[in-house]
Amino acid sequence: MTIRSQIKEIISKTTGNEDFSVEIPENKNYGDYATNIALILAKQQDKNPVEVARELISKFEIRVSNFFDKVEAVNGFINFYLKPEFLQKQIEEILKQEQKFGKIDIGKSKKIQVEFISSNPTGPLTVANGRGGPMGDTLANVLKFAGYKAEKEFYVNDSGVQVSVLGHSILKDAEAQYKGEYIDLLANRIKEKEPHKIGMEAAKIIVSEMIRKTTDKFGIKYDEWFFESSLHKKKIPDKIIKILKKKDLLYEKDGATWFKSTKFGDNRDRVLIKKDGEKTYLAGDIAYHYNKFKKRKFDKVINIWGADHHGDVPGLMAGVEAIGYKGQLEVILHQFINVLEKGEKVKMSKRLGTFIPMDDLLDAVGSDVVRFFFLMHSADQQMDFDLDLAKEKSEKNPVYYVQYAYARINSILRKAKSHFSTEKLNLLNHQSEKELIKCLIKLPEIVEDTAQDYQVQRLPNYAIELATAFHRFYTECQVLGEKKDLEKARLALIMATKIVLENILDLMGISKPEKM
Repeated sequence: MTIRSQIKEIISKTTGNEDFSVEIPENKNYGDYATNIALILAKQQDKNPVEVARELISKFEIRVSNFFDKVEAVNGFINFYLKPEFLQKQIEEILKQEQKFGKIDIGKSKKIQVEFISSNPTGPLTVANGRGGPMGDTLANVLKFAGYKAEKEFYVNDSGVQVSVLGHSILKDAEAQYKGEYIDLLANRIKEKEPHKIGMEAAKIIVSEMIRKTTDKFGIKYDEWFFESSLHKKKIPDKIIKILKKKDLLYEKDGATWFKSTKFGDNRDRVLIKKDGEKTYLAGDIAYHYNKFKKRKFDKVINIWGADHHGDVPGLMAGVEAIGYKGQLEVILHQFINVLEKGEKVKMSKRLGTFIPMDDLLDAVGSDVVRFFFLMHSADQQMDFDLDLAKEKSEKNPVYYVQYAYARINSILRKAKSHFSTEKLNLLNHQSEKELIKCLIKLPEIVEDTAQDYQVQRLPNYAIELATAFHRFYTECQVLGEKKDLEKARLALIMATKIVLENILDLMGISKPEKM
C-alpha cells in the first residue's frame, strides 16, 4: 500500500467520506502530502474549513504518529510532514524489495490487452504511425507492474481495399496509390498477376521483413500478431451481422446495410455492408473486438490509435456496447509528430514516398532516445521531435541526463572500498538526502496513477525528477571518503536510488548503461 493510500485510509476511517484527494503539494512548505477533506466537509456542514481541519487532526493524530513529524491545518487544507526516521526506513524497504519495489496490486490479475501501432501492412513503419509504440509498450509494462495480466497486440489489417490498392501500386496501374523504393523492391519479388493476391503476398512480406524488424529495433515484443484475415476465414464478421440483426439493430437503406449506432450515443448510423456486398472496416473491427472479449476473455481492452482515426471511435464504441461489452473498451488517440532539424521540418523520405521511416529515426539517434522523447508528451499533444537535441551527448538531452545519473551511481559503487550498510541510516539528515528519499518513494504512486489514467508521460518526467534529486545530492553530499558510518549509509541511499532508476527505466524500455 502506498503512503498516499494509507493516508486516504486513515481519513476515510475517521470521516466515513471517500470523496477527497491526497496530493503532493508543489510548494514543499505545505508538507509532503496534503488533503482537501476539510474543505469538502466544511462546505457540506456549513462550517469554517480551518476549524474542521483542526478537529480532524485531533481525531486522527495518533493514527499518523508513526509516519509524520507533524500534521497541520493551513487555509483549510491538512498538510502532512513525513518523519526523517520514516524516510530513512524506506531505504531498507527499497533494498529489500529490489526489482519488486514500486509494484502494487490494483489489477488483481484482471486480463487486459493493449493494442498499439497496428498500422496498415501497406508499407514500412513510419514516424507518423509509430508514436503509439513506446506509449503502448510502456503502458502494458506499467499495467503488469500494477497487478494486471497485460498483453501486447499488433492488429494486422490484411483484408479489405488497402490490400488490393497495395497490389495495384506494385503493378503501377491506374489504381496505384502507394509509392516509394519499397514498392519497386516488392515488384521485383512478387510474380502474381492478380492485384488482391499481389497485395496479400506483399502484406506478409511487409509485416515479417519490415514492420516486425522495426518493432524489434524499438525493443517492443508483442504477445500476439493478430491477422484480420483469420476473422474472415472463420466468418466472424458474418456472425456479428447475425447478432446485430437478431437484436433489431440493422436496417437496409440505399442498397446498403446500416447499423443503428445512434442508439448507443453515436452521432450517425454506420454502414456495415456496402452496396457491392463488401463489409466495411467497422464490421471487421466489431468482429475483432468480439474475438477479444468473447473468445479471449479480456476484461479490458485499450486501443492506441493515431488521431486521424478519431471518426472511427464512436462507431466502434457503439458496436462493442451492442454486442454486450459496454465500458470494457478504451481508445487513446495520439497526435502526430514533426521531426525538426536546425529548427526546420525534416523533408519526407524518397524511400517511402510520403513519410519519414521509423527505421531512419531509430538509426539516427537510437531506440532509447526515440522512446524517451516520444513518452515525454501526453498523447493529445502534437509534438516536435528535435533531432539536434536528440543527438546531444550532454545534460541538455533528458535521456542522457537520466542515464548519466545511473552511470554515476555505478561509478561510485565500483570505487567504494566498503559495502553499504543500513545500520546508521539515522545519519542521513541532510536536506538533499531527505528530498532524494522522498523522490524514491514516489514510484508506487507513479505506477498507481499511470495504471489508472494511462498518462505515461508521468514516467519520463519522474525519471528526470529523480535524476535531478540524485545529482543535487551528489553535489551537496560527499559519499566516498566520509566517516565510515556515514559513507556506508550514503552508499545504501545511492544503492536504493540505483534500484528505483532501474525499475523506472525498465518500465519505459530504456537501457541502463553502467558507464558513459
